Amino acid sequence: MASTAAKLVLLSFAISHLIVTVGLTADPTALLRLGVVDGSLSVDPSDVETASLDFGMLSRSQPPMAVLHPASADDIARLVKAAYKSAHGLRVSARGHGHSINGQAQASNGVVIEMSGSEFGNPGTVPRVWVREQYVDVWGGMLWIDVLKRTVEHGLAPKSWTDYLYLSVGGTLSNAGISGQAFHHGPQISNVYELDVVTGKGEILTCSEKENQELFYAVLGGLGQFGIITRARIALEPAPTRVRWIRVLYSNFATFTRDQEYLISLDDQKFDYVEGFVIVDEGLINNWRSSFFSPRNPVKISSLGSDGCVLYCLEITKNYHDSTADTLDKEVESLLKRLNFIPTSVFTTDLPYEDFLDRVHKAELKLRSKNLWNVPHPWLNLFVPKSRIADFDKGVFKGILGNNKTSGPILIYPMNKNKWDQRSSAVTPDEDVFYSVGLLRSALDDGEKTHSLEYLTNQNRQIVKFCDDAGIKVKQYLPRYDTREEWMEHFGDKWDLFYQRKMEFDPRFILASGQRIFEPSSPIKTS
Repeated sequence: MASTAAKLVLLSFAISHLIVTVGLTADPTALLRLGVVDGSLSVDPSDVETASLDFGMLSRSQPPMAVLHPASADDIARLVKAAYKSAHGLRVSARGHGHSINGQAQASNGVVIEMSGSEFGNPGTVPRVWVREQYVDVWGGMLWIDVLKRTVEHGLAPKSWTDYLYLSVGGTLSNAGISGQAFHHGPQISNVYELDVVTGKGEILTCSEKENQELFYAVLGGLGQFGIITRARIALEPAPTRVRWIRVLYSNFATFTRDQEYLISLDDQKFDYVEGFVIVDEGLINNWRSSFFSPRNPVKISSLGSDGCVLYCLEITKNYHDSTADTLDKEVESLLKRLNFIPTSVFTTDLPYEDFLDRVHKAELKLRSKNLWNVPHPWLNLFVPKSRIADFDKGVFKGILGNNKTSGPILIYPMNKNKWDQRSSAVTPDEDVFYSVGLLRSALDDGEKTHSLEYLTNQNRQIVKFCDDAGIKVKQYLPRYDTREEWMEHFGDKWDLFYQRKMEFDPRFILASGQRIFEPSSPIKTS
């Protein structure tokens, strides 16, 4: 087998050859014959097509020239180092499960690295669980559902989750990773001990709070700008066996948010998961995330005295073990007594812990069976400061959305800022408590105007403009902006540090160009 240095020379040559000849005389098997990677570097049209699309189906740039299916972190490092040394400025993007919304993992005329999938076996497809230390080492392209399956075999599980588990570890850590546990444990980026990262210079570095600290915090929430996560060491805790899952309804927004904020303030006895969603039409009572309310006993918004024809649902869970089931009812009853929901609107179910965490996937399978999954998803995710959430409700939920029939859930739940490490690249509103608002709509070709992609996209613009005009200082989660100035405003006081980190770890702007934060062809401005 060729040495690493020899492989790098061959890869640099092969990439330059591919750039010069792409679309003309490029040989799809040339890089394989050169033996520059242990995995595969493909220009097969089906691979390129897959790498050109994502879950959003909203953005499509020039397709990549090739797709790398790595056999190891070394493959990724060789590719990035060759791109770093190339005179052509080749762009490289890591792609996990392809669940980005606006083409963030695309690499126009570059190379996309497929981090997830079954084509490779060497990067550590089986997580290594450290039972005594209570952490797990996983490959960056591994899906969280596979991490869960492996860790529960040892009676352990990660502390913080996303609502959907078919996402890659590296993908969520590059954003933040949030769900109903974040109020207590913080986002997923607050539950990482150590990372292996391939920087934009092609170096493989181990980083943590104590080692290569600047890279560690840059990568967490860094939108893929500073390195590609090839290994993550994730904190674990003892896994419960079952979950008591409860939903209650509110007709008054102030009461709803007051109860949510109370629940996330508790130090001792508390629920383990706190989320909520907005119901602006009858169809969202039984939304795509789960079948919870009984269709035989439908809840009518009009029958509950709702405030402005809108209902709010508080979604909470209490984890337990079979051995503690006897005390569960008393604990739940004690917590519910402190809340002010509509008394007749309590809906409860019990299920295994893994089933609760994987609840969205079950809904996905139903939508796939009806050909309603592979459609455009013009999602908008915002962090809204607590002090302005009532204004947001009035202007958006009761105003812009009004009584329109929607085509997906609208999530809303609060988080505590002190659970977010401010040394990371992630940005949040400058208040102790802020709300995650997710408008997770799908564009459907069903003849309903309010379900069309154009309508929903324009509505998202209206919402953002409303916030700007009203002075509501929201932060986009999974952000997408068109100009450098908008990105600078997004990062605020963190922009200078973000730019400095880019210059240190990816000075040639090789990585994650699909985010459109840095464009090498135009000058970079600092505040």
